[in-house]
Amino acid sequence: MEQLAQINAAATFIRKHIAITPRIGLILGSGLGALGEQIEDPVRVPYTDIPHFKTATVEGHAGQLLAGKLSGKPVLLFQGRLHYYEGYHMNDVVFPVRCMKVLGVNNLIVTNAAGGLDPAYRPGDLMLIKDHIKMVTDSPLRGPNLDTFGPRFNDMSAPYTRTIRTLAHKCAEDMNLSLKEGVYCYMPGPSYETASEIRMLRMLGGHAVGMSTVPEVITAAHAGMRIMGLSCITNMGTGILDQPLSHEDIMTTSEQVRETFIALLKRIIDTWPMNPESAQ
Repeated sequence: MEQLAQINAAATFIRKHIAITPRIGLILGSGLGALGEQIEDPVRVPYTDIPHFKTATVEGHAGQLLAGKLSGKPVLLFQGRLHYYEGYHMNDVVFPVRCMKVLGVNNLIVTNAAGGLDPAYRPGDLMLIKDHIKMVTDSPLRGPNLDTFGPRFNDMSAPYTRTIRTLAHKCAEDMNLSLKEGVYCYMPGPSYETASEIRMLRMLGGHAVGMSTVPEVITAAHAGMRIMGLSCITNMGTGILDQPLSHEDIMTTSEQVRETFIALLKRIIDTWPMNPESAQ
């Protein structure tokens, strides 16, 4: 199958250019790529150099792969993600996840900038994702199933690994940091939601909304990976506050929480259990 051949070609290229055997993969959202500065002796590989990789086009997404050690763990860090709204096929959006799996990565951390739906939230809050609601009809698993990665019909009863969520809360508690937990709603973008859409998502049980993350999580769950999702609440959803939304404001808030975000993720990675590898 051509798709599998492309994944293997990209993974082979990456393997030849990095000096570690990665165990944890990270995909970073808008304005959150600063974590890459914490990697020890990083090897940097631009997406444009990797066979069959697409280019990140959104401000705040550097578009490069970093490999090295973070908190003592060997990691692959994707500085910038690909979005469905950029015009890419779902297979392109989740291509990095499948490459990670081929490279032996069984642990995935995904982060994003998100709009708050809960009036109790404030810009700058961090929210651990406990579940999601997919408001996009397309799926990264549509089409012929890649049996190498997982079953035709995969379970999604607990995509965000419970034990890792417990670990994250313990890390936040040890740091005296308030960490929210809630449901992330995936909208197609690139337009921000209307006030009516925000009310609808709140009625459905959502706590935050964004335009990414869920395709990667579905793909990682399909491949049996352990997954943690972390949202940075960069703004409140349309209509909750009497102000318009802009990407510039989102980038500004991401910068303001940079140190807290980095400190929490480093603490989580430091305590992340490497065995057993099963997603529980």
